[in-house]
This record gives sequence, C-alpha cells and structure tokens, in this order.
Amino acid sequence: MINLSHAALSLQGQPMFQILARAKQLEAAGVNILHFELGDPDFSANESAKQAVIEAINNNDTHYAPSSGIYELKEAIAKSDLTTKGFVPDIDQLLVTAGANIQLYYAIACTVNPGDEVIVPDPGFVSYYSILNYLKAKIVRVPLREENNWRLNPDDVLRVANDKTKMIIMNSPSNPTGAVMTKEEVEGVYGVAEYYNAVLLSDEVYGKIRYDEVNQYSPCVYDKCKERVIVVNSFSKSYAMTGFRLGVCMGPKHIIEKMGLLLEATSSCVSPFIQRAGVAALQDSKNQTSIMLHLLDERRKGLVKGLNEINGISCKMPQGAFYALANISKTGMTGEEFANKLLTDKGIAVTPGIVFGNEAKDYVRFSYTTRMANISEAIDRMRETP
Repeated sequence: MINLSHAALSLQGQPMFQILARAKQLEAAGVNILHFELGDPDFSANESAKQAVIEAINNNDTHYAPSSGIYELKEAIAKSDLTTKGFVPDIDQLLVTAGANIQLYYAIACTVNPGDEVIVPDPGFVSYYSILNYLKAKIVRVPLREENNWRLNPDDVLRVANDKTKMIIMNSPSNPTGAVMTKEEVEGVYGVAEYYNAVLLSDEVYGKIRYDEVNQYSPCVYDKCKERVIVVNSFSKSYAMTGFRLGVCMGPKHIIEKMGLLLEATSSCVSPFIQRAGVAALQDSKNQTSIMLHLLDERRKGLVKGLNEINGISCKMPQGAFYALANISKTGMTGEEFANKLLTDKGIAVTPGIVFGNEAKDYVRFSYTTRMANISEAIDRMRETP
C-alpha cells in the first residue's frame, strides 16, 4: 500500500457530511430521519437564475471562461457592493470561485506560511481548522462565549495576537452560532489586524441572513479591501444556490492575483453558464430573499422556543445565519453523546458542537433549514421519554 502524505493524513473534511451519510444509511433501512445536520436551505433557487443557466447552455456558453470570472458577474458584484459595503471595488479585486470553501483555501495558501500563527474563533466553521492543519499553519484559538452571545471579542483577539500573527479569521453572521458582531467589535478586530500587520479574513457567507433588523458590519469598509481585508462570500446560502457552487471573493489586488493563479492551476475556471446564474440572481433576488428570511425567522423562533422548553436544554436566540447552538450540558452527556443518541433513539440528525471547536463540546448545532412541520416534529420527539 502506498503511504499517504503527512498533509493528507491531517485532513478532516466536514463531519456534517459524514453525519448525513450515516443518517442516509438509517433512512435506507426504513428509519424516518429529521435532518438538522447540514446548512442547505430547502428553498428553490431564483427562477431567473435557473433560466439563465438553461439559456446559457442553449446558447453554447459551455466552454472555458476567463479564469478570474466573467466581466458581467464581477461588474454586477462591484455594483452590489456599493449598496451593501458602501464602495465599489476595482474589478481586479474580485475573483469568481466554485463556492466559498475554496476561497478559504486559496486565501490561506497565498498568504500564510507553514508555522505562521492564525487566530481562529472557537467554535468556528470546520473548514478553517481542516485547511489550516493541511497547510501546516499554527492555529491559535480564541474562545467565543455563550454569555457574550457567541460574538468574537476584540479584547480576546488582542490577548493572543503577537508579531507572529499572520492572519485573523472572523465570521459574522457565524456558523455554527448565528452570532452577529457589533460595529465596535468588528472595528476592534480590524484594529488588532492593522496593528500587527496581519491579514483579516472576513467570512461573510451569511451576510444577508439576519433577523430583528440587526445590521451586518464588514471590516472591508476600513481599507476597501486594498490592504489587508479579504472578504469570503458566495451565492450558496443567501440565494439558496448551494449546488451551483458559485462565489466571489474580494481582496487586495496582489493577493487576488495569486489566488487567481492558484485557481487556474487547480480548476481553470468556473463554468460560464453557472456564472450567468449569479448575474441573474443579483438582478432579481430581493423578493425571494425577503420570503426566505421571513420563513427562516419563523423557524428560528419555533426551534429555539421548543428547545428551551425541554428539560436539560437551553439555547440562545441567534441573530443571523440559520443555526442554533443548543447547550445540553445539564443532560449529563457530551454534545457527541447527545447527538448520537438523538440520531439512534429519536431519528434526529444534528451536529455535535465539538466538531466546531473545544468550546462547544457540551453543545449541538441545529440547522433550521427544514420546514416548520419537521421542527415541530423534532421538538415533540425530544419531549418524549425513552
């Protein structure tokens, strides 16, 4: 047998997909499973986006595209940033990619050397840890606290930052907590990155999914992504286009240029007909996003209310994304034990908090991307005694 590389041995992937695979096995055996493990909105993509793909294919727009992305999509993104960010980035500050996960890899690979320190929120998105381990960066965890509604505290970031800090990762709204950072917190984290001349990687995949009129603040307003801020974003969550695998990254030109070369070397380009869907989604998505947010808000409130009525469980109300991190420490089980028991005894698939970091070992994550009837059914099953 051929030995694997050290880098390959460090790979962790995304455990949520592994939980899904186990749940699907149970379904195949006849078990009725309620799915809360994956962050995949159960809404249809915008009709104009789907039609744009069909028309592009029928028009034979099925060959290579410019590796950094078609001009029409980058121009549409630049214009939308004037509304969402308050400035128009230069076209060569934008890179079209196959979703947001790969942006994380490109950004880290092009700015962080093996052994460089990278500050990461704990709990945080699993891909941060997997990619950083693969690239042999030194992970410096900053604990997020439930009593601070899971928001990243700039004082905690400052406490661990030093001259070896090459990158700080922030995520607002957050996966897995649904936390949305305040303007002062975002500014504070940017200040730490500026002081130590570090890259600030801002994961804003859930930027449009916010509730209770809470604002989302981006650190890109401080340098317009010309110096240190890299914004990771995609169409997957806010536009219910997870399967399209389409995202647009924004950052300093010299970094985006190298990320683009890495994209060329690994995947050549994003399919042009998929990019046409992105253009259409940006032009015709306001009503769909409003409807989606209304339904997600209903699910959010119903799930959190139900969880807080179950003995041994408590859950903070998330302000963004579509995740709720439930505290199950009073059940006497770890999050992993609780998640396994839910799946085997109740037919409810959730993600144990430990996969997102040590600070969430006594928690489980519910993704409320399923209809309200399934949420109500899950709460009823959890209320039932064994």
